Amino acid sequence: MMKKVIQKKITMMKKVMSKSNLKLIAVLERTGGFASAQELHQILRREGDGIGLTTVYRALQSLVDDKIVDLLRREDGEAIYRLCGETHHHHLVCKSCGDTVEIEGGAIEKWAKTMAEEFGYRDVGHTAEIFGLCSKC
Repeated sequence: MMKKVIQKKITMMKKVMSKSNLKLIAVLERTGGFASAQELHQILRREGDGIGLTTVYRALQSLVDDKIVDLLRREDGEAIYRLCGETHHHHLVCKSCGDTVEIEGGAIEKWAKTMAEEFGYRDVGHTAEIFGLCSKC
């Protein structure tokens, strides 16, 4: 069953989701954390879905563009994805097990705004992810 947050975002966009997008949302809900396109593709294939890897990448990009899925890069540069939270946030990610916590970034937000103003930038966005080892690792 799709999270209410995701249903609300889709309804507000007044957009029809493709079958591929809906399949990926369902898989991401079940995984509950970050997963690479290849991992998501493997899960779908194991479940008997004939979806191609290119379609998975295309659908994930669409979901990222629609702010339904978060995109983050592991330290090795590989893109990983998970369903977005309701508000703007950042991630604290364990380098070993992948456990992820959504964190507020008040200080980061203030710093980004200050830097943009100092250098005369406008319409600024940013990403900030923090990697480390969790208490279990």
